[in-house]
Amino acid sequence: MKKYILSLAVFTFFLMIIPGIAFFYKPQISASQTPDSVTIYKNNTNYSSAVNYEKTSNSNSSVTDIAEKADVFLVKNFKTEEIMKIPARDYVIGSVCAEMPASFHEEALKAQAIAAHTYAIRQRERELKTPTPELDGAYFSNDPAFYQAYFSKEEAKEFYGDKYEENYKKISDAVDCVMDKVLIYNDEPIVAAFHSMSGGKTEDASVIWGSEVDYLVPVDSESDKSLPNFEEEKTFTCDEISARISAEYPQTVFGKDKSKWLRVVDRSSSGTVTSLIAGDKILTGMEFRTIFSLRSPNFTIQYENGSYKITTKGYGHGVGLSQYGANAMAQDGKKYDEILLHYYKGVALEAI
Repeated sequence: MKKYILSLAVFTFFLMIIPGIAFFYKPQISASQTPDSVTIYKNNTNYSSAVNYEKTSNSNSSVTDIAEKADVFLVKNFKTEEIMKIPARDYVIGSVCAEMPASFHEEALKAQAIAAHTYAIRQRERELKTPTPELDGAYFSNDPAFYQAYFSKEEAKEFYGDKYEENYKKISDAVDCVMDKVLIYNDEPIVAAFHSMSGGKTEDASVIWGSEVDYLVPVDSESDKSLPNFEEEKTFTCDEISARISAEYPQTVFGKDKSKWLRVVDRSSSGTVTSLIAGDKILTGMEFRTIFSLRSPNFTIQYENGSYKITTKGYGHGVGLSQYGANAMAQDGKKYDEILLHYYKGVALEAI
């Protein structure tokens, strides 16, 4: 990822990865994530700079090199500023605890574990090459607004309550089955982007972050459509619309015909709004999502009786692994490798 501050500027929208995990699952005890936990981190995790790194890296790291450095991660505690030295296994378990419901199928948990491990390894490789000053030597922080979410055992106990032993063991067992696996493309760990649920089809990385990534391309995730809260409606008065947009863009001019204040101009094949008119401004779907705290940039707008009804589909940026889609595939009998190779096209699953 690029630098901490640049990430904030570029991806304020990530409001969430991760909001941690979506409407269905909000594991972060104090995280304000807005998944990308799956965190979104889930929905909030900032992958933009990671995508750019994909284009410019001259890394010669091999799977063997990765294995030699894979036993520990240096993580900055964003609350205490402490640099924590966390064994890789503990970190991956803690990340899965924070990013995916323990009730999910074990094959989905395994897929999440590999994505989380791959993310951490890739981020470490980036920091070893080009350190981020704000991290003070750490590879990433546990702040879910900028990096992958993580639960310590104490946080997991607080979150799970009476089900801690059962849930922690289930996740630990899943992690142990795949701790030696990592997702590789062109001899490097991939940008293991993930989100809570798609709009029925995942999104292309170029639509969200402006850079193409060979393996982050649209794939079907139809099962997401059957989720009970696949759609969410929000209604805003015209006064609320003008106030929120003007707060972000003070010079915005709104015409007399309120029914024409908002209009979707274009959207991607996966449903993400790529441009819309707001007063006399043209915004992206991600910008509009941030202003109105929407669950995703896949939405429709309808004017009714002096108000605007906005209906979103899915949850998160929509790129890469759909966590709920992964769970549905697992319930249908698919194994973790089939799940991962479905959502990350053309990558290899290699042992380290």
